[in-house]
Amino acid sequence: MKKYNFLAVILLGITLIGCNGAKKGENSLFTIDDSAFPAHFTSKQAVSIAILNPNSKEVDSTVYFVNDKKVGSTKGVEKFKFELKDQKLGYQYLKATVYYGSEWSDATKRIELVSDVEPKLLNYKIVNTYPHDTKAFTEGLEFHNDALFESTGQKGDSYFREVDYKTGKVITQVDLPKEYFGEGITFINGKIFQLSWEEKTGFIYDAKTFKLEKTFKYDKDIEGWGMTNDGKFIYHSDGTEKIWKMDPANQKLIDYINVYSGTSKIKAINELEYINGKFFVNVWQKDAIAVVNPTSGAVEGILNMSGLRKFIKHPQAEVLNGIAYNPKTKTIFVTGKYWEKMFEITVSEN
Repeated sequence: MKKYNFLAVILLGITLIGCNGAKKGENSLFTIDDSAFPAHFTSKQAVSIAILNPNSKEVDSTVYFVNDKKVGSTKGVEKFKFELKDQKLGYQYLKATVYYGSEWSDATKRIELVSDVEPKLLNYKIVNTYPHDTKAFTEGLEFHNDALFESTGQKGDSYFREVDYKTGKVITQVDLPKEYFGEGITFINGKIFQLSWEEKTGFIYDAKTFKLEKTFKYDKDIEGWGMTNDGKFIYHSDGTEKIWKMDPANQKLIDYINVYSGTSKIKAINELEYINGKFFVNVWQKDAIAVVNPTSGAVEGILNMSGLRKFIKHPQAEVLNGIAYNPKTKTIFVTGKYWEKMFEITVSEN
């Protein structure tokens, strides 16, 4: 077993996803020949698309699409080669529109593009331990202007608040209406953005006064989970392997990446933190943090945080969740739902 598969076990309890064949009900005039396709492709490979023409139709030309984007054409049914280096990880939908006489017919196939990056097993060192509210069902954690903010979930007990992390004292708290289950928060452009879970509603507050300025609806049929930003765009997770890119100006979801460790999708991405050009992400119900390339979605490093469990004694303590980077100290703060402790850590490679 390759090392990255071993590390993926930490994140996932690994389930391998194979490529799938043609859609049911597809016409039988032409098909894409997948007999030489590997189980998975990587970005260093190219896919060579050949068309099977069992009825020996006289073909004029063939136009090729990847994910509904035209990528080329050939005369007749000549083979077409397409480089995968610029494609995002995940399923790629191939389509060949074959023109014969005055008619045309589509042949389709699905392939899966996976990561060829071998994640590094990272180390952490606890530099400080602080108190954490055992009534806090932590969903988001973020530093802003040297202050730590936390958001929580559970209907009737969802809020975000500023906390003196050294003492656990609450400085300011803003409660969500009881019908909302709160999720992640992030600060950008003088605003605080907050998500809700299944209600598909987001909230925008003034970052100085904490006054609610606007609510907005997600423009995709997804859930709200974790949240972070890179200074220009907001990123949020939805409980799947996807991390969505949002324009904070209009709250539109404009793109996404799929998170993969080797051949495995890393589903249930939860809390997010953008640290030095990488996403640090909690995986729901896993005592691990994955370090993710924000362009490709490839997991580049894994922090096995299971060692923190020996310090947590609270009987209701749930999953690891909450990552906040303090740019002043260049350390990371982590905690969990209903944990009685929050840990300040440094991270290093083996």
